[in-house]
Amino acid sequence: MTEQARLKSTIYVGGLDQAVTMHTLAEAFVPFGEVVDITLPNPDVPNSKEIHRGFGYVEFDLPGDAKEAIDNMDGSELYGRTIKVAAAKPQKDSNEGLGSKTAIWQQEGYLAKHAVSEEDRTAADQAKMAADEHPQDPMQGLEELDVAGPKPE
Repeated sequence: MTEQARLKSTIYVGGLDQAVTMHTLAEAFVPFGEVVDITLPNPDVPNSKEIHRGFGYVEFDLPGDAKEAIDNMDGSELYGRTIKVAAAKPQKDSNEGLGSKTAIWQQEGYLAKHAVSEEDRTAADQAKMAADEHPQDPMQGLEELDVAGPKPE
């Protein structure tokens, strides 16, 4: 299965109680289709008393099953807590976005998204110089504002 197809078949389940296990998630989501894999990420602090981080991922065999699970289980209750069920998003690269050790402008995707061509830069500079040559009167366009009511036609 390709990574893209696998992502479409995977759902995010958040707001889980610490009593929830992989077996519990399997039983909760099996009515919507064949469950291929369940992941409950470990807590950030290894010596904590938490079993998991309060969320998990459920992968179905078919993308339609995942959509059905989202439609039916989002906002439902599991172990007394309301759970959030949504389509899983791809995992971000550790060198991207917040928490990265690389400056945002040095990241590969930033330049591709925000680069300005030399032509555009030259046009902007010319427009700015033209505006500087003919400064606008700050009061321009404010005539007759002291008269209340609609303008007579």
